[in-house]
Amino acid sequence: VIFIPNDEKLPDLPFYLNCNDNKILFTALVKKQEGNDVRFISKDINARVKADALGIRTEDYKKESISADEYYKGWINVDVPAVELKRDFPTILDKLVDEKALAINEFVLVTSQHNPYNYRVFRYLGGRHFRIVHDPLLKWPLKSRNAQQLMALDALLDPTLDFVTLLGPAGTGKTFIALLAGLHEVLVAEAYQKLLVSRPVIPLGPDIGYLPGDVQEKLQTWMQPIFDNAEVIMHAANKSKSTHMSYDEQPHEEHESSSDAHGHQHTTFKKNKHKHRGKDKKASIGNVHDLIHHGKLSLEAITYMRGRSIPYQYILFDEVQNLSPHEVKTLISRVGQGSKIVMCGDPSQIDSPYLDFSSNGLVIGSDKFKGQSLFATVYLEVSERSALSRLAGELL
Repeated sequence: VIFIPNDEKLPDLPFYLNCNDNKILFTALVKKQEGNDVRFISKDINARVKADALGIRTEDYKKESISADEYYKGWINVDVPAVELKRDFPTILDKLVDEKALAINEFVLVTSQHNPYNYRVFRYLGGRHFRIVHDPLLKWPLKSRNAQQLMALDALLDPTLDFVTLLGPAGTGKTFIALLAGLHEVLVAEAYQKLLVSRPVIPLGPDIGYLPGDVQEKLQTWMQPIFDNAEVIMHAANKSKSTHMSYDEQPHEEHESSSDAHGHQHTTFKKNKHKHRGKDKKASIGNVHDLIHHGKLSLEAITYMRGRSIPYQYILFDEVQNLSPHEVKTLISRVGQGSKIVMCGDPSQIDSPYLDFSSNGLVIGSDKFKGQSLFATVYLEVSERSALSRLAGELL
C-alpha cells in the first residue's frame, strides 16, 4: 500500500514524489518513523541507495540466489596415492558413493597427492557406475589442454546430455570448446542439422549508438568473438590431412558400455562406417561465411527467440551470465526434438546492472538442473589464453 502524503507535518524528502519508487520509499520512511521495523527489499540498486540515505535498512532480493561458495561446479577433486591411479577404478570412488557426495553426471578429478599433473577423470552415472573420461577422438588436430576442458568436451560430445553449461573466468576456453564440439557434431558426426549461435546484445561499457546495416550486419559486430574462435578452429581443421578424406572413408567411433562385477562402467569403441551418409561429404569446412551460406551455421539474436521451437540443432548461447533466470528458462524451453543446448558464461563478468554472481540465469539454471540425467555442467578454472590474462583474472 503506497502512502499518499497530505499532511504538512510529514517528514521532508530530498526528492520529489513524482514516481512510484519515491512514493514507496516515502511510505517506508513514514512507517519507520511510526516505530515499525522496516526493511526495503529490492533488486534496484539505485532505490536501495536512496533508502539507505534515508536511514532505512535495505536488502537485495534473494529469491533464486546462489552464493559464490555453494554454487555447483559440476566436478570435485580428490587426492590419492599415485598407486591408486593404476587401478581401473580407484577405491575413493566407492567411498564418494557411500558418502552420497556426487550428483548424476558430476565429474571426479582423481589426482596424485604429489603430482597435480598426474590425474584421471571419471564421470558419475548413478548407483555405483562411473565412466572413464578419455580425450575424444576428433577428426581435427585439436584437443583439451587441462582436466576441466576434458570434462567439458566429454559432456559436449555426449548425445545423451541435452543441456550443458560451461562456467569460468576469461580465457579458460568456454566458447572455444563449445564451438569446437558444435562444429564437429554438425560437420563431421552429422548429429545435428546446423549450429545455432546467439549471445545477448549487452555492451561492456557505454553504448556507441546504433549500428549500421540490416540485422545480420548488426549481428556480425556482436558476434565477433564467435567469428574469432571459429576461424581458429577452421584453420586447424582445414590444415589437417584427414579433413580431405570423404566422410565415409573415415572410421567413426561408437561407444559401447559394459559393467564389471562391481558395477563400474567400462567404455569400449567399435568402428562404424555410417554408409547411409553422403559419400561426397568432406570434413573440410571452408570459412565462417561458407558455413552460413550453406546453412550449417546460424548467428541469431536472443531478442527474437521467444515463441520459437528449434529441432535437430546444436544450440550455443554465449555470455549467458548477462541473462536473468526467466530469460534462461525461456531459451531452454525453445529446444525442440533432437536438439542440444549449451550455455556459456563468466558469472564474475556481468554487464547487466540488475544481476550479480548469485542471481544470474547461468548460475541459477546450473543449480536447478543439478542431478538431472540429461544435464552436466563444468566450471573451467585454468586460463589458457595468456599469462597476462591469467594474472588479470587473479588480481583484478
